[in-house]
Amino acid sequence: MSKISEDLAEMTKKLKEYVDKGRAVGYHEVKEEPVIAGKPDSSKIKPLRKMDSCDVRFLAVDCSTRTLKRANYWGVYLLRSAFALVKGRDVDWGYKERVYTVTGDSHKRAISLRYERLELESEMALNLLNALDIEDIRNLGRNPYAYYALDAGDYLLLDGVSFFGKERGFSVLLYETCKNNEIRLLAISKQSSALHDEKGRDFMASVYLLASYPIWVYYPAGKANTDEHLYGDASVVKLCQDSPRFFRCDIMEYLTNREVDELLSPLTFISDDPRCLGYPIPLWLAHDFSKPSDSMLLHYHTQVEETLANAELLERLRMEELSCSFPDTLHRIKYPFEREWIDYV
Repeated sequence: MSKISEDLAEMTKKLKEYVDKGRAVGYHEVKEEPVIAGKPDSSKIKPLRKMDSCDVRFLAVDCSTRTLKRANYWGVYLLRSAFALVKGRDVDWGYKERVYTVTGDSHKRAISLRYERLELESEMALNLLNALDIEDIRNLGRNPYAYYALDAGDYLLLDGVSFFGKERGFSVLLYETCKNNEIRLLAISKQSSALHDEKGRDFMASVYLLASYPIWVYYPAGKANTDEHLYGDASVVKLCQDSPRFFRCDIMEYLTNREVDELLSPLTFISDDPRCLGYPIPLWLAHDFSKPSDSMLLHYHTQVEETLANAELLERLRMEELSCSFPDTLHRIKYPFEREWIDYV
């Protein structure tokens, strides 16, 4: 049985239980990201060296969520995890897709989807690092037989903050694998609302206004705290002179015994593509490769409906969809995936 067939069987089981018994009602605690606050210190800003070539490999993973069917108290989603491996100007990539079903209100579903994305990203990265399960990844790159296990000194880039374990972050096994193999593991966030300056304003913007270098790193903005499952020191980086964009970059604790500007300068080589606005291109590519086409989404939508019809669940569930989807209809949206990407679940 294929993974998607297993997912559809699990969907049928969950939604039949929902139809027969209703949804479980309860309080869903959300552990907020710990706030890192302080007054920016200009002495912590160091210039980065612009690198025009780099012979190490950069592996990035990301995962997207698209809604196939949605009602007030359940949703069926397509999760697509993707990787991009960049060396010089060469790129290999691949992806895996899963259908994931969640019951509960939109708040609970959003939490469940976040956890599932982190798990799928961790699983893909571990499989690639260990050269496992490669045949199950749909590789569409130039070299479908490439060996993806990284060497010491290569980089693994994660999209997000360096939380690991306790159902709120990436896999601890992934962290330990990178540490044991001397892989440079960095977590780079597109944005971070948890970094505040002493007046409660955006810390990264305050740092940017202090910086006088064209490309730079501010380190540390916050220290690793494994009691909070934060495994990396927080920094702020600007990686491209021609872009005003800057990002939070968490540096794993086992890497902080070296000069941080030397550690991060190779990122300048992969952050000058004009498409990426100063964001590292492996992460940009992994994000882009995680986007399924509309025709693929429609294919999965049809499979879901056929499976539910065979289980005699479709009519009841369609009424719940209609109860939820009238705003979409007013905006001439036929399928949920035509409107939202991640947060609208």
